[in-house]
Amino acid sequence: QSPHTEFWSRNKPNMPGLLLGDEFPNFEADTTIGRIKFHDFLGNSWGILFSHPRDFTPVCTTELACAAKISDEFKKRGVKMIALSIDSVEDHRNWSKDVMAFNSEAESALPFPIIADDKRELSVQLGMLDPDERDKDGMPLTARCVFVIGPDKKLKLSILYPATTGRNFNELLRVIDSLQLTAQKKVATPVDWKPGDKVMVIPSLSEAEATALFPNGVTTKELPSGKKYLRYTQL
Repeated sequence: QSPHTEFWSRNKPNMPGLLLGDEFPNFEADTTIGRIKFHDFLGNSWGILFSHPRDFTPVCTTELACAAKISDEFKKRGVKMIALSIDSVEDHRNWSKDVMAFNSEAESALPFPIIADDKRELSVQLGMLDPDERDKDGMPLTARCVFVIGPDKKLKLSILYPATTGRNFNELLRVIDSLQLTAQKKVATPVDWKPGDKVMVIPSLSEAEATALFPNGVTTKELPSGKKYLRYTQL
């Protein structure tokens, strides 16, 4: 057992993580665009923070390349993107060149910053560490976390993948579309929903309120229970 592993086992941190609706910590960090305060970085925008186990690793490189390729889709939705990995700013800058070369855009810069969390302080604070994935020194790597933060700086969505499974960025765009829609309208989005599909009227609305709110009409699916809770509308 290396001294690093022994130290980590003895001093294993309490990893509280974040719950939906919690205010996202206004952390300060060094990034590829300089030092930031997270809330200032977000401004009044939505934000997405996604963590990566390590620079110069295969799955992470494909993920960052995909995120870079569809960054305009996040921008269109008013979402600021930022990544995190447990290496230094210098490593991040060098790795970014590989990422853009993978996209056949070697001359372009990565369109979003990467946070340097080489001391793992932020990973511990946000509950991002994967206990099963360790580096050569026996130190835990970060899992593949996704946090979506609203303009009110509160956590709206979190997804946690193990280091061995790459994420689906089209699904992240889909859930952001749902989050932004349901923040504005008294609706919920059903399974596999995509923008333009019918949405569901939330159960707390009375029939009269639903009729007034949704001029396109509300259709109710008849069910054996006789309960009228499957109500759809087209926005």
